[in-house]
Amino acid sequence: MNRKQMIGLVMKSLQAEFFQEMQKGALEFARRQKNFELITIGTKTQTEIDRQIQLVDGLIDQKVDAIVLVPIDSKALIPVVVKAVKAGIKVINIDIKLDEELLRQNNIELTYVGPDNESAAQMVGNVLARKLEKGSKVILIEGLSVAENAQQRKNGFLKSIHEFGLNLVASASADWETDKAAEVFSALFNAHPDIDGVMCSNDAMAIGVIKVLEKYGKTGKIQVVGFDNDASVRPFLESGAILATIDAFGSQMAVKGIEYALRVLDGMENKGTFSTDFKLIQHK
Repeated sequence: MNRKQMIGLVMKSLQAEFFQEMQKGALEFARRQKNFELITIGTKTQTEIDRQIQLVDGLIDQKVDAIVLVPIDSKALIPVVVKAVKAGIKVINIDIKLDEELLRQNNIELTYVGPDNESAAQMVGNVLARKLEKGSKVILIEGLSVAENAQQRKNGFLKSIHEFGLNLVASASADWETDKAAEVFSALFNAHPDIDGVMCSNDAMAIGVIKVLEKYGKTGKIQVVGFDNDASVRPFLESGAILATIDAFGSQMAVKGIEYALRVLDGMENKGTFSTDFKLIQHK
């Protein structure tokens, strides 16, 4: 009797709405299939790199057939990915790209499935930029700097800033977390109280920014954009506290990653970049 193929989906913080939706979508997809079993695991926070490495190691020990991975750190996860590949496990990289140069150095190619984060960030950044005048002061709240999607989103926002002649007065990382964003932005806002807008690399951090703006009675007066279209930002989109966000369809991204894992297990070469959809969501 043939055993079912085992696929592990390794995510970042399962306390984050984006990854809760990713897990939900993946499990719903797996329930409808008969040819594989899915293990879904993730960290508690967005920064637990060592813990995520341990999770991948655990799947290697379980001798899964494939791993679909959203790496917290694009470089730090490379050694355990190499270990998995050498153990004969097919690895599919989704959402946050692993460092291509380090993969090359280890003679490894992987399938990547995810959105064009730079273009998406520029798209939502342009919404804020068009609302402001040339020379308007803005702050950028970045994601975890070791993650490639954080770097790409920052680059996209910077393109908007340069194209529209905005004045970037400060830029800092808040590690994708709401409370950290409130703390980081509070300090930046005290130093630059005359800002006109804030670009946030995810919605969780945008909510942290909004909390600070609410305290100073500045919601809706200082324009804010985010990224992810988390359910928790929708009231802020409706009220205009948040101007726009990007829906990167996280639940379907995981499904596509699993589909490519099944194809690779079926003999497809494990290589190539496959773009997933994103959509601008604006305040009406």
